[in-house]
Amino acid sequence: MIRSAIVGGAALLLAAWLVGIVAAQTNSSEAHIPPKSVYAELAKVPAKAAGRHNPLEADPEAVAAGTKLFEQHCAECHGANAEGGKKGPSLRADEVQQATPGTLFWLLTNGVVRKGMPVWSRLPEPQRWQLVSYIKSLGNSQTPLKQ
Repeated sequence: MIRSAIVGGAALLLAAWLVGIVAAQTNSSEAHIPPKSVYAELAKVPAKAAGRHNPLEADPEAVAAGTKLFEQHCAECHGANAEGGKKGPSLRADEVQQATPGTLFWLLTNGVVRKGMPVWSRLPEPQRWQLVSYIKSLGNSQTPLKQ
């Protein structure tokens, strides 16, 4: 009886040790996998959509109108300065600023619902282009936060 208890205890320790080794190997191999970028959706936009041109690109009033729309619809998630917030990433990041206007328009129109980005297709098309104009006007410069 004592012998079976010792054998059973040893088997339990061996099992725990093996589970620990497997867990450590799994965690260490996962550590080498880079986290999925919050900007990965930019690369998934269809080529035809990405190639669209912003019809308001030369309109000097488009950025001002886009600023107001951003404050109304986007700042809550992306931050007042578009530097990112609790829900949305920075729109000043290189990934966003290097994206084509068509890519940004497509993402505004279709959203990324499973990641919390709403669909803005009900916003009239000119207003979505105004938002694109505003986002592209940001560049990747970091505006100091208001204190």
